[in-house]
Amino acid sequence: MAYVIAEPCIGTKDTACVDACPVDCIHPKKDSEKYATEEMLYIDPVECIDCGACVPVCPVAAIFTLEDLPEKWQHFAEINASYAVGGKFQQDKFQKRVAQGAHVEQEVAPR
Repeated sequence: MAYVIAEPCIGTKDTACVDACPVDCIHPKKDSEKYATEEMLYIDPVECIDCGACVPVCPVAAIFTLEDLPEKWQHFAEINASYAVGGKFQQDKFQKRVAQGAHVEQEVAPR
């Protein structure tokens, strides 16, 4: 079960978790060109070894195990995995919308 970075990371992008990760599964890195254009960090669920080293160092408590991920942020599991697939968040697969005053990502069916 991989860890997931959720909504509290948006706009924060603190890299303490990147430094704590022993397998380098949190992206993008601060020295990467992609760091400036992404709104948050992502955990590659395939590379993650479930060690939990990233959790205590996150200053905004944005990292959860998949089973502990709050219901309102479940879609962040897919968002993290989507980033890992192409090395960047694949916005064409998600559509932003506001539902009941909360930031929500909804998958859009490919055409």
